Amino acid sequence: MYPSRKPTAMNMIRIENLLKQYGRFRLEIPELLVPAGQSLGIVGNNGAGKTTLFSLILDLIEPDAGEVYIKDIPVHRSEEWKKITAAFLDESFLIPYLTPEEYFEFLGKLRGISREQVYKDIEIFKPFFGDQVLGQNKYIRDLSKGNQKKVGIAGVFVGQPELVVLDEPFANLDPSSQIHLKKILKQLHETGRHTFLISSHNLDHITGVTGRIILLDNGHIIRDLPVDESTLHELIRYFEEQILKRDQ
Repeated sequence: MYPSRKPTAMNMIRIENLLKQYGRFRLEIPELLVPAGQSLGIVGNNGAGKTTLFSLILDLIEPDAGEVYIKDIPVHRSEEWKKITAAFLDESFLIPYLTPEEYFEFLGKLRGISREQVYKDIEIFKPFFGDQVLGQNKYIRDLSKGNQKKVGIAGVFVGQPELVVLDEPFANLDPSSQIHLKKILKQLHETGRHTFLISSHNLDHITGVTGRIILLDNGHIIRDLPVDESTLHELIRYFEEQILKRDQ
């Protein structure tokens, strides 16, 4: 399915013989390599295994077999990878009784950077926030779902992590905010500071912000595609075929 390659220090993520089973569902990935600096998109229908894969990569759940390495650090047997990794999967990653400013500054303290640097790191997001996030004297819990999502995504970049993991970053955002976020993610990737792992149900957006797409189906990688002018059409064709199969 995908060629075997020798692991090198240039791989940000390396997965070997990864297995996780829940009842009849079985996530099984014999090998996956994500080079440092790459922006990798993950797509698939609900239940395909995207969130399970992210949870395994971030050591939120324990694999039944196999290993995930971040920069050759085994995530299940070391904490060192956490120094270079940041993620936003859902609102549970937020602290609802803090204001956005308090949350960002808390992340700065956690990651060992100054208050001044915190606001430098999220400067690119200020137009994305509009006038609805900063300076509102509101707790995160009192913000709309979309603005909570904006806070969570911006917080990932406090401290400039090498590895950024985002699950459905475009969900709950209005169309203008989705387009704005797409532009920001492309700009941040162009800096060369980050490796991105992003999932999305929006095929247009995910092909617009990543350079490689893996397609998950029932816990298995069934496509591994470089992003070019034909990728979006290939993905649409695949999902159209799935609809036809279900209707037969």
